[in-house]
Order: sequence, then structure tokens, then C-alpha cells
Amino acid sequence: MPRHDHHEHHGAALTQAAQATLERSGEQWTAMRARIFDALAGFDKPASAYDIAEAVSKSEGRRVAANSVYRILDLFVTANLVRRVESSNAYIANAHPGCLHDCIFLVCDVCGQTVHLDDDSVTAGVRHAAEAAGFSPERPVIEVRGRCADCD
Repeated sequence: MPRHDHHEHHGAALTQAAQATLERSGEQWTAMRARIFDALAGFDKPASAYDIAEAVSKSEGRRVAANSVYRILDLFVTANLVRRVESSNAYIANAHPGCLHDCIFLVCDVCGQTVHLDDDSVTAGVRHAAEAAGFSPERPVIEVRGRCADCD
């Protein structure tokens, strides 16, 4: 399927969509998972597990270990609630968690802003090339580094 538009969720609607998606996958939406998701969704740029742990620790008034955050983020990536920006080991909330696509990220090297695109016609070529080489692709991630329009 080529690039298309999604209904992107924000705020409480994003959290509700994430919860519904996680529960459909057979997992529970716990209070800690909700806090971690909400903290990540509150960042305007990709956030590391340490950034998220710090934000949750401040809001909770108690220390939350980055290891715990990593485990939950791994679950969220598997459930398509969160996308991982590989080159910076950071995460962004998926604004349309019910829709499965390969990742294309546009990462600004100046300000760090990261935009996620869905264009299956691009990633289909990557999948085809991998299969032609005898490789079974599971999760293609394409990152394009450069400058955003605001920094250019």
C-alpha cells in the first residue's frame, strides 16, 4: 500500500488507542505502563528510556529504574504503540497504533525533530531486496538524516 493518511490520535485519545491496541494483543494496561506511555507521548522529540524514567520519577515522587522502562518500551514496540529511532536509541509514541507499517524516519541533525512516515511502496522495495538476498525481513526501519525545514 502506498503512502496514505491516518487518523492520528493525540492526548487522551492517543492513550485510549494505545490501551485498546495493547489489550487486543493480550497484554494488560497497567498503571505503570500508562505512566510510561503518557510520559513518552508528552515529549515533542524522541526520548530515551532514561528521559522517560526521569519524567515518570518526577511525577511519581519516587525513582523509576530505566531497566523497567526498557522492558515496557520493548513490549510497546512489539505491540506497535511505540516506534524506536534506531540511530539515537530513542522512542516516539505511534500516533496511529492500530495501523501496521514499516518505519521511515526523517531525523533532523540540528534540532532532533523526528517525523515518522508510512510509505509501503518504499519499504516494499527494501523487503524485496532483502528477500532476494535470502533474508527474511521482519521490521524494516529506514532513517533519513538531514535538516528539517525549520533548520534549513
